[in-house]
Amino acid sequence: MTKRILTSLLLLNITIVALGQTTAMTYNIRYNNPEDKENWWEHRKNEVAQLINFYQPTILGVQEALNNQVVFLDSNLSGYQYVGVGREDGNTKGEYAPIFYDTTKVSLIKTKTYWLSDTPEKVSVGWDAAMERITTFAHFKEKNTGQDLYVFNCHYDHLGEQARIASSKLILKLIHALKIEGERVVVMGDLNASPEQPPITILIEELEDAYRNSEKVYGPFGTYNAFNLTHPLDRRIDYILTKNLKPKTYRTIDDRRANLLYPSDHLPILIQF
Repeated sequence: MTKRILTSLLLLNITIVALGQTTAMTYNIRYNNPEDKENWWEHRKNEVAQLINFYQPTILGVQEALNNQVVFLDSNLSGYQYVGVGREDGNTKGEYAPIFYDTTKVSLIKTKTYWLSDTPEKVSVGWDAAMERITTFAHFKEKNTGQDLYVFNCHYDHLGEQARIASSKLILKLIHALKIEGERVVVMGDLNASPEQPPITILIEELEDAYRNSEKVYGPFGTYNAFNLTHPLDRRIDYILTKNLKPKTYRTIDDRRANLLYPSDHLPILIQF
């Protein structure tokens, strides 16, 4: 076999591997708040879209996105569609926890928004939460393998300690109610809790923390930077947890804008599986 043929076969194999990769990203993009001044959404939105387009996650869970931010991303992410609603009215009011997905790699089968409360089927505030909180659920089918993938994108309350614990219990309850315990499941989002705290330890009774379970881990431990360039990045409150799949790589992305400021007050997490 000639060297040219070997090279061609190698390149073909690399292409097939690349096409077969499924990746998931969670990213709290910080809501559109003019009081953020130099970190205001209008100043950084293009670079947030550029970051996402560069890494091209198959599945992207976003938190804190107001309707105008969802519309912007929908218009500026190449090859993506999204599911999700505003948490305050089940339509367009309030923050979304949308799931964007690469339409060349997965097909949407079903989606639903659940409120993190005792009445998850309707707009509601749960337990001791300060406001409405939601999880967006989506069932996808991978086009290259035909395999199913079930995704929950969550944003837990920042004040209600009981609400965060109850939210984790609800996520596990939903997995059982949907009868997907034996399927490939991804639970991601800003959970506003450290790894040793109950909201996380409850989840990892049935799920696996991709940070602990990936073959390779790269980047800072912490995911919250508060737009502070000297922050030690030691606070991990954003997660990707999995069930019945093994992540190959886990990366906390600490990329900066052209002016060296952060694109958001959280760092995105990207896993490949």
